[in-house]
Order: sequence, then C-alpha cells, then structure tokens
Amino acid sequence: MKLAYSPASPYVRKVTACAIARGLDSKIERMKIGTTDPALLALNPLSKVPTLITDEGMSIYDSPVICEYLDSIGDAPKLFPPTGPARWKALVQEALGDGILDATQPRRREIALPQDEGRKSYIELQQGKVKEALAVFEKQADSLGMLTTIGEITIGCALGYLDFRYANEPWRPGHPKLEAWYAKVVKLPPLADTMPVG
Repeated sequence: MKLAYSPASPYVRKVTACAIARGLDSKIERMKIGTTDPALLALNPLSKVPTLITDEGMSIYDSPVICEYLDSIGDAPKLFPPTGPARWKALVQEALGDGILDATQPRRREIALPQDEGRKSYIELQQGKVKEALAVFEKQADSLGMLTTIGEITIGCALGYLDFRYANEPWRPGHPKLEAWYAKVVKLPPLADTMPVG
C-alpha cells in the first residue's frame, strides 16, 4: 500500500495512528506530496491528503474511509466495533473529533488575513464548535479506553492538533478528565509515534 501524505496533516496522523494500532504501518509506503501536485490529482480528484493506494491499485480517500479500509485487513483487534450501540458511539466520536479538525485546520489561513468583522465572526463560530465538542468529550472521558476504537484515536488526534497549532488557546482548562485521559493515551504508540511536525 502507498499513502500520499503531508507530515503536519491531522487527518494523515489519524490514518497512520490506525495503521499502527492494527499492526499495518510497516506495510505502507509513504509518498510525501503537495496538494497542488498533479500526481495527487491523478489519484484523488479532490487533490487531498491522505489518499491511500491499495495493493490492487485502488485509490481510497478520505480519512474515515481509509481508516475503515485499514480495519478490514489484518488480524489485529478491530477499531470499528460491530453493529450496535458501541459502533454508533465510536462513529459519532470520530465525527465529533473530525469536526474539531474541520473547525480548526482552515482557521490557520483565516488568522493570517486582515481581521474584518466577517472574518472575526467566522473564527468565533469555529472556536465555539471546538468548545462544545470538548464539553461533550469531557462528559465522556471516564468511559474512554486506551485507543481501542476509531473514536478514541480521532479524539486523541484532535487534541494533539489543538496542542500543535493552537497552544495559545489551551484546551485543558475546564476539562480535567479529558486532560487526564489524554495524558495516558498520548504515550501509546499510535499517538506517540505520530507527533506532527512542520
């Protein structure tokens, strides 16, 4: 398999964390590629990373789909629970963790631009989404495991991205249970071996 990636992408980190958790990381060749590279466009019409190319030559994107694909191969314990309440909980946690990334990643471009009222309102809206998501995860923190589901991996990657790009907006105050959970899981290989750079 091959993975088109960018080292700072939190979505790439999520995919790599899943690959590590499932013992597949050594089977994936990395292709560092820019989103404006025509080679990426040939693999993914959205020209986005991560994009996974299977051994059969199929292109798979984006991170939720790639993670589910990785969960379908190999013999390690599944990150996606079988049908039932546990599955829906994990998928909703994944969606909410991805929502934090969706609300924060584009903000980096907005912050660099002149701050008119419309841009300030947009940034405040995205900050509000992150605040609400963190409040939900704080309530769930006691029930979170040690990166055993796609939801937990996504939450860990989202919190790591907040540390990486928004250290000036610390998420830990007001979230002591979530902070304690993250302090434990960030030392595990899926997160410890995928610390973002750039």
